[in-house]
Amino acid sequence: MSQYYNGKRTRNLFSPEATTPFKVSRSRLDQFIKCPRCFYIDRRLGVGQPPSLPFTINLAIDHLLKKEFDEYRQSGQPHPLMREAGVDAIPCPHEKLEQWRKNFTGVQVHHEKTNLLITGAIDDLWITSEQQYVVVDYKATSKDKPVTLDAPWQKTYKRQMEIYQWLLRGNGLTVSDTGYFVYCNGQRSAARFDSHLDFDISVIPYVGTDDWVEACVVDAHRCLMNDAIPPVTSDCDYCIYHAAVTDVVQARC
Repeated sequence: MSQYYNGKRTRNLFSPEATTPFKVSRSRLDQFIKCPRCFYIDRRLGVGQPPSLPFTINLAIDHLLKKEFDEYRQSGQPHPLMREAGVDAIPCPHEKLEQWRKNFTGVQVHHEKTNLLITGAIDDLWITSEQQYVVVDYKATSKDKPVTLDAPWQKTYKRQMEIYQWLLRGNGLTVSDTGYFVYCNGQRSAARFDSHLDFDISVIPYVGTDDWVEACVVDAHRCLMNDAIPPVTSDCDYCIYHAAVTDVVQARC
């Protein structure tokens, strides 16, 4: 996937006739939705956006939640959070779960029409008494109000859930439309820190619809196959920044 021609990835990499499927992660597919131009510059031209700093506290919470739910996975019992939320399921002991959790493998679907390999790493997988698989995503924040999924920027979270559902269905699993966000909200009301932080944890259901994913994959592939760079996205922070930098640099030259 690192073939270049005059500094650009060759168009043949994205062709349905290419010998190796071209990998597009869940996050890159979401990038395409937000800004086709940034997606094209990243995947077609090979120049990605500057990396963000790692959310190490969030990663620690994810790690500890996985360990905790894995204890109940081994015993075949529901976690108390699941009982409190009235979820009729247990943590699923699927043989591929560890692979599906890893960032560089994740759940994979080869989209044969475009020859794109769509990937995404899930946080957890539950299974209901009716043998339906349930996608679970861990989130962490700290705010004074109870957590919800109502903010406009949380559309990304919802798309994330739906892509995971699509990927698992592409692997032959019967997946429930309802997934869950295990949302950890760090409490700010304590008088002192005293080297610990308490959390309110909510199990929030979300009914997903993945019927848009297929068309999105096809559109993303069409974008990659086009030799013209997509236009600037008016509300993209990266596009706005790049345009502003270009203007000031050109003004000084």
